[in-house]
Amino acid sequence: MPVDQEKTGPRRQARGERRIAQLLEAAASVFCTTGYTASSTNAIAREAGVSPGTLYQFFPNKEAIAIELGDRLVHEMRDTYGEVLAPVDPSTPLEEAVGTAVDGFIAFNCLHPVFFALMHGPDIPGRLTEEHDALHANLLARVEALIAFYLPGAPTADIARTARMCFGLYKAGLELVLSHEGTEREAYVQELKNVLIRYLAPMVTAARTTA
Repeated sequence: MPVDQEKTGPRRQARGERRIAQLLEAAASVFCTTGYTASSTNAIAREAGVSPGTLYQFFPNKEAIAIELGDRLVHEMRDTYGEVLAPVDPSTPLEEAVGTAVDGFIAFNCLHPVFFALMHGPDIPGRLTEEHDALHANLLARVEALIAFYLPGAPTADIARTARMCFGLYKAGLELVLSHEGTEREAYVQELKNVLIRYLAPMVTAARTTA
C-alpha cells in the first residue's frame, strides 16, 4: 500500500466513525421528538446538518439507522444491568438494593431517552424486536435472582410473578419519570422506589419470619 494511503486510511476511517456518531445522535433526537414511524432520513440529515446524500453514504434507510443505534444502546444497557443487578451483599437492606437498581436504570434512560422511544414504542424496527425480547428475558432473569435472594425458599413461579410485577411497575414509572424534568423528575423517581419497596417489603418480612 502506498505511504499516502497508509497515512490517510486510518484518518478516513476515523472521520467516517465521527460522521456515523453524528448521524446516530441526530437520529436519536428525531426519534425522540417525532417517533420512529413519523421520522424520515431527510429529517435526520437536516438535524445532523448534512445532505441526504451524505447520510446515504453510511445508511441505506432509517431502519438501518435505528438498528445501528439500537444495537449500540442494547450493548450499553447490558453493561448497565450487569452492574446494577449484580449479586448483593447479604447485609444489604432491601431499600438500598432497590434504590441502586432504580437509580442505575433511570440514569441510563435519562442519558439515552431514545432507548425508551425505540424499545417501548409500538413499532420497533426490524431485528430490534428480537434483541429487545432477549434483553427483556435476561433482565427478568436478573431481577428474579435478586428477588430470590430476599425471598429464600419461595416457589419459582412466585419469584417469576413478582419479578414481572416489579418490571411492569418500573416501566410504568419510567414513562412518568422521562416525561418530567428537574425536581419533579426526582420526585417521581422517589415515588417509583417507594412503590417497589412497599410492594416487596411485606414479602421479605414474611420470608424472614418463617425462616
